[in-house]
Amino acid sequence: MAEPLPTRDGWRQALFNRRMLICVFTGFSSGLPLYILLSLLPAWLRSEHVDLRAIGLFALVQFPFNWKFLWSPLLDRYALPALGRRRGWMLASQIALLIALPVFGALEPQFDLLAIALLAMGVAFFSATQDIVLDAYRREILSDTELGLGSSIHVNAYRIAGLVPGSLSLILADILPWSSVFFITALFMLPGIVMTLTVSEPAIAGALPRSLRDAVVEPFREFISRAGLRPALLMLAFMVLYKLGDSMATALATPFYLDMGFTKTEIGLIAKHAGLWPSVIGGLLGGIWMIKLGINRALWLFGVVQLVSILGFALLTQFPQDRVLLAVAISFEALGVGLGTVAFVAYIARATHPLYTATQFALFTSLAAAPRVVINSVTGVLVEQTGWLNFFFLCTLLAVPGMLLLPKVAPWNGDQPTPKGAMNPP
Repeated sequence: MAEPLPTRDGWRQALFNRRMLICVFTGFSSGLPLYILLSLLPAWLRSEHVDLRAIGLFALVQFPFNWKFLWSPLLDRYALPALGRRRGWMLASQIALLIALPVFGALEPQFDLLAIALLAMGVAFFSATQDIVLDAYRREILSDTELGLGSSIHVNAYRIAGLVPGSLSLILADILPWSSVFFITALFMLPGIVMTLTVSEPAIAGALPRSLRDAVVEPFREFISRAGLRPALLMLAFMVLYKLGDSMATALATPFYLDMGFTKTEIGLIAKHAGLWPSVIGGLLGGIWMIKLGINRALWLFGVVQLVSILGFALLTQFPQDRVLLAVAISFEALGVGLGTVAFVAYIARATHPLYTATQFALFTSLAAAPRVVINSVTGVLVEQTGWLNFFFLCTLLAVPGMLLLPKVAPWNGDQPTPKGAMNPP
């Protein structure tokens, strides 16, 4: 049975409440350490004349983000003293990041590369742990009607957090020593810590896992028993396939732009501005529209935009070196990704059960991210064999199976309420 659409007052309440403000802090705190690893760390290593092959190997530090579901049951089962099950782990991971990040500045890349790699892996582990608990906390404080907008705000705050290590910190590196840069960048974890100390622990109705075994086994058993085996498998397949096409289309974005004859300066100026802000705007609009549409209809409509946007790159292959078309193609694709992502994240959040939020959310997001690992290893071969135009047609085709699963996993009029044992928003 579909949820009733909110009234005008209901929309206002969904847009302007304390829970949406919390989503700003969860997104920013979650995105900051990852972008430090992806943007600031490679820039620091290269500026210190570290070999590019060695820098490339640092991509392996993303390993904990793909396997975070392995230790997520611990966060569902155990609570740290004083702050509760969610806030305790939030504070522990955030303090660990606040302490670990400045340590980079105390190391010398030419002599301490192994120590830097181990520290980066530790930061990735703490960051992935923070992601687990922040995702769980966000799901537990939001009602079903707030999931779309809350997910949108979280995702966009996550992206905007990348401007700190990707822009501000690099500017500071021209006038300050790297030790000061890492220290200042780490201080941006403080807003998240303040948020953790001031928010309330979610109220959960129902019995929490009684043992670690229950915390590992029950999330899978509950998901299958709630949905049924075949529907559960269809849902998992949908989580793998829905973002497959657009993920594949952007896996080699920069080499594609270079092959189309654009200079590095053109790519840097156009791609940065044409990609970030349409994605942010698309995410925010998607969250607002989902208040009226519901998650299921948003998956249908936003999925179509996401699919069609891939064809902008195919069109660009026919008009290379057209800077206006490059900006339009990137903007449209970023808009489609922004819309599709917030609907998809809201869908994943809704699929979790409040008693096992951390484990199920971590499993679902890891499963959704898994294809990107495989895609990055085969896209180059596909382009060489098919050419760019046929490659983007293939990406568009691969976006179709996820859409075809929508009648089964997210019927047009079938937005479902939260599972039994739901939480009460604070």
